[in-house]
Parts: sequence; C-alpha cells; structure tokens
Amino acid sequence: MKTLKTIFTFLVVATLFAFTTGTDSGGYDIGDIATDFSLENIDGKMVSLADFKEAKGFIVIFTCNTCPYAVAYEDRIEALNKKYASKGYPVIAIMPNNTDVKPGDNMEAMKARAKAKGFTFPYLMDKGQKIYPQYGATKTPHVYVLQKTKKGNEVKYIGAIDDNYQDASAVNQRYVENAVDALLNGKEVPETKTRAIGCSIKV
Repeated sequence: MKTLKTIFTFLVVATLFAFTTGTDSGGYDIGDIATDFSLENIDGKMVSLADFKEAKGFIVIFTCNTCPYAVAYEDRIEALNKKYASKGYPVIAIMPNNTDVKPGDNMEAMKARAKAKGFTFPYLMDKGQKIYPQYGATKTPHVYVLQKTKKGNEVKYIGAIDDNYQDASAVNQRYVENAVDALLNGKEVPETKTRAIGCSIKV
C-alpha cells in the first residue's frame, strides 16, 4: 500500500512538472516583452525591430512560401503593411521553417516570391530556428502584434489574421486590424488571443 502511494505521488509530481515545463517554454503571452532579433532580410541586410525608430509597434507574422494557408494570406499580409506601416505598425514577416525539410522556403525562393508578389515589408529568415520558439509560434501564418512601450515591445495580440483563410471577401472578424486599430486609438485590444490556422512549422 505504501509503495502504491509513493508511486502515485511520484506520478502526480512528474505530471505537474511536465505541464509546468511546457508552459514555461511555450513562448510569449499577452503582456510579455518580446526580445529583439537580428535576422537576414531578402535584400541581404540584417533587420532588427530597433531599426524602426519611428514605429509605434509591429505586426510580426511567421509565414512562408510553401504553406497553402500562408499563400492564401499573402495579399492580406501585404494589405496590412500598406494600411498600417505609415501609421506606425509595419509588418515584419519571418520565415521559420527548416529549409532542409522545405527547400521551397530557402532564401532564393523567398526572394523570388517577394519579387513576384511585390512585397513591401521585410521578409526575414529565422536561420537556425531560434526566434519562432521564443515567440511560441506553431503555425504559418501566426501573428504577434507588439506595441512599443517604455518597458519594450509588449505583446498585445497573438493568433490568426482573420476568421476566414479561404475567402477574404467572406471575413467577418479582422482580428489583427481590430487589435492595431484599438492600439492606435488608445483602447484595449478587443480580442487578445485567437487560434492560428495554418501549417505546422517544419523543424
């Protein structure tokens, strides 16, 4: 009986530890301060958030060339940058996939895709896959809206771009736009978290 009790106690502690560890390594939550990075852009230059001196915040989007969900959102990502970059919230796109697994996401493919689509935002490679785990991104696309504060770049929204990846004309909820509009107007973000819909990031 004593042995069973000991085993049970051990299992409970082990389970709690597993859940705690998972939570701690789960990336950013709302209100966290995002660490800056220095990643290579398609133009060969290294880009950091600190480079954008006049920005009020950022729309950081983990995306790629090869995921059908990401491709479906390309025009909408470009539209977000055109709408909000001039207002202080530029899009910063980051390609997080392992290019050995997904060669169609390598730097040359990224350059070609950006040129073909006329991207006006930085399209960075997460070489070594060090940045997306910090954020806790799991999908392409996966969005993090950050607001510049005295403490640093504070996470204000995490999740999907909107509620309809299949049809831009049938969107009812524009989560990212709602979040950025609220921040620009000094209001609370109406919905801070949604479920990102997309392909899993390839490791």
